[in-house]
Amino acid sequence: MTPEAATIPPHFIQQLIDSDLRAGRLGTGGVVTRFPPEPNGYLHIGHAKSIYLNFGMAAEFGGLCRLRFDDTNPLKEETEYVASIESDVCWMLGQPLSEPPRFTSSYFPQIYDYAEQLILNGKAYICDLSNEEIRATRGTLTEPGQESPYRNRDITENLQLFRRMRAGEFADGSRVLRARIDMAAGNINMRDPILYRIRRATHHQTGDTWCIYPTYDFSHCLADAIEGVSHSLCTLEFEDHRPLYDWILDQLGIGNPRPHQTEFSRLSIEYTVLSKRRLNLLVASGRVSGWDDPRMPTIAGLRRRGYTPEALRSFCRHIGISRADNHVEMGLLEHCIRDDLDHRAARVMAVLRPLKVVIENWPNQQVEWLTAPCHPQDPSMGSRQLPMTSEIWIEQDDFRPQAAKDFKRLILGGEVRLRNSYIIRCQEAVTNPVSGAITELRCTYDPKTLGTNPTDRKVRGVIHWVSAQYGRTAEIRLYDRLLTTPGADADGDDAFLALLNPDSLSVLSDCWVEPSLVDATPEQRFQFERVGFFCVDSRDSTPDHLVFNRTVALRDSWTKKDSG
Repeated sequence: MTPEAATIPPHFIQQLIDSDLRAGRLGTGGVVTRFPPEPNGYLHIGHAKSIYLNFGMAAEFGGLCRLRFDDTNPLKEETEYVASIESDVCWMLGQPLSEPPRFTSSYFPQIYDYAEQLILNGKAYICDLSNEEIRATRGTLTEPGQESPYRNRDITENLQLFRRMRAGEFADGSRVLRARIDMAAGNINMRDPILYRIRRATHHQTGDTWCIYPTYDFSHCLADAIEGVSHSLCTLEFEDHRPLYDWILDQLGIGNPRPHQTEFSRLSIEYTVLSKRRLNLLVASGRVSGWDDPRMPTIAGLRRRGYTPEALRSFCRHIGISRADNHVEMGLLEHCIRDDLDHRAARVMAVLRPLKVVIENWPNQQVEWLTAPCHPQDPSMGSRQLPMTSEIWIEQDDFRPQAAKDFKRLILGGEVRLRNSYIIRCQEAVTNPVSGAITELRCTYDPKTLGTNPTDRKVRGVIHWVSAQYGRTAEIRLYDRLLTTPGADADGDDAFLALLNPDSLSVLSDCWVEPSLVDATPEQRFQFERVGFFCVDSRDSTPDHLVFNRTVALRDSWTKKDSG
């Protein structure tokens, strides 16, 4: 997971950590980072960047990175999300975690004690205003907020009320604990922010032990300090929250060494969306089949589509770490997986839109088993056996009755080479008398052309094929980009849903694959020669019903569309 420092200049966070180490600012604890997702959904590729950064920095500088679940909102969090997040992190890392994941909820007793300490120090008070009233009195960027009428309660009353909140004596939303800072602060986050709220809900870790829960802003810095985090790395939307992070730690005098928050840019990718709320909308509205739908930019969806952790790590290296906007073309992500699979994926043949070919001079009932390499540049991957028979399938697009010279496939009266097999000549195209559609080709083969291509034998090209007798039927799902436009900006959910690409999924049910795929396992990846990279679907594929997902086409067909 360490960045390739030999080829990529160190980014600003590497420089910061190196400077802290050289100055001895980290004490004996060394570099400690954390990846702190909230378990309210599945991780997406933006989180992959954070995983890469946090675990990568810890590894590079000989430190430790922890997975810590920010589980302070029981209304939205589920054990399903906890399990999926841990699985995704381990998959991204390519190894198990060095220690069990942690939970902010494990620190609830300590966080509660810190809240009481703020009250005793006169730095927090119980406020009876509703959430709407608090928002209305917070002020604007140009106008100060209004002090709560409860801001000057005495310390004893505040402490008693807070303990009664803890005991469950008050209704949800009736009271909150607020920090006592400055209602005229230029940073709105410092205008007496909420630290605790009453929320009766069963927590996935603590059950019904608590009926009050700390806010993220209050709990996050405290969990960092408790765990000895040296570098709290987060995205730029938390930059305005950093003064509060520091204020809380300063008031409580905790953290040795003191954790420091550093922000980096969020990831934005064309033709998709990385808002967890809108991803949840797609799942809840049934626009996709689930969080792991291969159209989703979630790590689980990308994995099911056939992406590898190596490709995602390569993508993270390419986009880099900076504070500038990180708006990335989809083509870069696709380049990374295409480049990775080109080296690791075995070559096989599959026909997506079949057209039958009858080889009329093929010896009756003969089956000839041909040997083909699994990878043309990697002999270590071995070879496979291809059955050549009198009836085969080819792609419909690989035949035209007549075509110009630049059509490098089969025409009536023309010749092509079958991949890893013989040269065939098309003698006749049989058509449906009603529709006029071509239903079958009658061809002959030259038995002297196996493995040869004499210079005086000019053929139009090479096409792939599958034996009609020994091939296996399969369902093949062709995935395209989630949105029709590069940006996902839309006012309102209806406007966002209108951006969805209606052709993001095409299901082909009458496909044929070579028999070597009968033993393919879930998530196994292949290159379908001349077609693209595919993987076995991990949810729906069975030995009796093979299902393959297209990971990416062999070539980027969108660059021309975008520039056209």
